[in-house]
Amino acid sequence: MLKLSAIGILLACGSAQAATQTVDCGRLLDVKTGAWRDKVSIVIEDGVIKSVGPMSAGAGAGANADANPTAGRVDLSAHSCLPGLIDMHVHLTGETQKQADALRDAISLNPADHAYRSVVFAERTLKAGFTTVRDLGASDGLNVSLKRAIAAGSIPGPRMFTSGKSIATTGGHADPTNNFSQRLSHALGTPGPNEGVVNSAEGAREAVRARYKEGADLIKVTATGGVLSQARNGQNAQYTEDELRAIVSTAKDYGFRVAAHAHGTEGIKRALRAGIDSIEHGTIMDDDTIALFKKHGAWYVPTMSAGRYVADKARDPDYYSPLVRPKAAAIGPQIQATFARAYKAGVKIAFGTDAGVFPHGENAKEFAYMVEAGMAPLEAIRAATLNAAALLDQGTRLGSVEPGYAADIIAVAGDPLRDIALLQQVRFVMKDGVVYKQP
Repeated sequence: MLKLSAIGILLACGSAQAATQTVDCGRLLDVKTGAWRDKVSIVIEDGVIKSVGPMSAGAGAGANADANPTAGRVDLSAHSCLPGLIDMHVHLTGETQKQADALRDAISLNPADHAYRSVVFAERTLKAGFTTVRDLGASDGLNVSLKRAIAAGSIPGPRMFTSGKSIATTGGHADPTNNFSQRLSHALGTPGPNEGVVNSAEGAREAVRARYKEGADLIKVTATGGVLSQARNGQNAQYTEDELRAIVSTAKDYGFRVAAHAHGTEGIKRALRAGIDSIEHGTIMDDDTIALFKKHGAWYVPTMSAGRYVADKARDPDYYSPLVRPKAAAIGPQIQATFARAYKAGVKIAFGTDAGVFPHGENAKEFAYMVEAGMAPLEAIRAATLNAAALLDQGTRLGSVEPGYAADIIAVAGDPLRDIALLQQVRFVMKDGVVYKQP
């Protein structure tokens, strides 16, 4: 019985990791130089890359096509290898639904129900080639628990960096009681800093400390209104600058970076002046906003995939509520044009999609939107490797295939520098030396 259980775990979580492994690649993209390296062997020890060099004689060319990766060699000689991809904005503990289904689930499901569902979303994301994600907001500690389960090897999924519960103002984009009836609001009580709702600089500091206690890796604030919250305005600034500065200064004390959801110009500007590390969505920017990005060295995480999806669903009168539908129609279509302006102006860009707002596993569609808006394919890939790793403060461990880095490797059939859509068809996925998907 024990042997059968072990086999089941291997099938669920990926092929067992041999102490020393070799991955033979037909070619490998060096994301730092932008050049392909032909016929490369990657030697891995205990989940970490030991060396990257010329393919050994007799390797590849189908010689190991039937080799079991648990035996120590993987043949990808017919494939193009890249570093594992990084999505800097996901919500793995939920997924888009019609308003009627969302309302039903809100009143009938327990946190454990959502936790079990998230296991499917995590595995789907990993098998799409995303070996690392930044999860930006979930209630009930779900994203923190999911991160721990993945790190322990209990379930398959990407390496996670989590913000715990997003921090909002009363009525703000992440206030969990938005649009509740007065009777229900009175029964549940007014959410405070522990629940991620603040209304003063002191409350803001308390909310950051609560996220530290919760087990978060970073802080997420909703600096403006949002599209999917049950509130009228999707763009208005929702914090004073003093409140934002209190969040940022307290976060720095705890070693946290701070990400800010923001659509409207004034909220983006307040967040940038306060020292926020990254702006998520950033839908409406003027020239002064772009100048502030560059002055403060902040990152922009565009999430065009979410914008495209909500704009499309806004045409369906039954998908979103009457409060959400006009916001989705107005805000969603603007993100790609803003991205094009920001990229052309030299704003630092890290890859992010807001997966969960659209179905998980479709993250790589973002690459096509980036290229469509004028970004070179290599720069789009760098946004999801080198740039994302830098924003995570993981630039010496993630985002590249070189000695000392985590053995996060994906492979596609073809050249994504010529056809970026190939990244939507990942054939091979390895994370920390463990194979989760094979050709």
